[in-house]
Amino acid sequence: MTPFPLPAGNLDDAALRPEQIGRLEALIGAHIAEGRYPGAQIAIARHGKLAFFNSYGHATAGREADAETLWLLYSNTKVVTAAASWVLAERGAFRFTDRVADHIPAFARNGKGDITIMEVITHRAGYPNAQVPQSAWEDHDKLRESVCDFSLEFTPGTRLHYHGQSAHWTLAVLIESLTGQDFRTFVREAVIAPLGLGDDIHVGLPESCFARAADMHAPAEAGVAPIAENNTPAWRRAGSPGAGGYATARGMAALYQMMLGGGALGAARILAPRTLAYAIRNWTGDMVDAYMGMPMHRGLGPHLRGHTPTVRGLGSFASPTTFGHGGVGSSYCWGDPESGVSFAYLTNCRIPDPWHSLRLDVVSNLVHSAIL
Repeated sequence: MTPFPLPAGNLDDAALRPEQIGRLEALIGAHIAEGRYPGAQIAIARHGKLAFFNSYGHATAGREADAETLWLLYSNTKVVTAAASWVLAERGAFRFTDRVADHIPAFARNGKGDITIMEVITHRAGYPNAQVPQSAWEDHDKLRESVCDFSLEFTPGTRLHYHGQSAHWTLAVLIESLTGQDFRTFVREAVIAPLGLGDDIHVGLPESCFARAADMHAPAEAGVAPIAENNTPAWRRAGSPGAGGYATARGMAALYQMMLGGGALGAARILAPRTLAYAIRNWTGDMVDAYMGMPMHRGLGPHLRGHTPTVRGLGSFASPTTFGHGGVGSSYCWGDPESGVSFAYLTNCRIPDPWHSLRLDVVSNLVHSAIL
């Protein structure tokens, strides 16, 4: 296995209050004891060192979670895919102000000709509920046709409405059109592998790693039960660019350290600081996301804390420049430029609101209040 790129540190050296992290561990233990989720994993990094990393509970029935467990990221995957788009933009392959149809002419179907890449990645493209059929997961000619056939639900640019998977399937087709590569290969070769995270982050899980994957669950009458469609070999291989990645918590904490480091992780640089400054800024102001019911301060991948009273997942205590993303009902990852701290919290149960959002605020605030 590839050596992990972040050297090990500890909470004291990272100027993080151990008592707050102890409270976080106790909270996770209570969640598991209550049957909220079978297992979890957290990681905290600061200034290029891994300050804390631990696993809890079970990855699957009969298998305990450990340091090598890979967790379904759901929409945390969006940031990994977005990073690949940042690389391409930096290389001059496109501009975010370009129209998608400038690079994929058939995308102009159904009134989509003027949609910009910026509108797609900031969830303003106008087709939030469009779906790609499972038959297109491995047939990428069909994937391209499916994306080009998306139909509008509102006039592009006029509303902010979270696009669960449709926007990032569009980015995947854009990546393939610009590179001639399977989007999963490009994401791995342009982002994951150069950072030394090839064992820790996957968009398209190889069969050799299936035994490391945690099963995803949902609440059931008696505790929790596996979500069949999110645990199949086909789902794991597909690597949905907006919902199907797998990672360790330390891998995601390291990815956010790269973003906090202006595009570099240790000696490995994949992006320039100005590229990151462009990508991780608030492009949607205080527009209310119609799906989330609150302003989300969308960047080109992550969203930002901003100055509103509350925000999803990042923690109400977060500094205004904190940025990150979550995975539906299960996880959140973020980075704080003011402190240099990155945090990843991954679980294997998809729990609906209001409990999900309330626990995320407590979880993230315990970490924010640990920062000295």
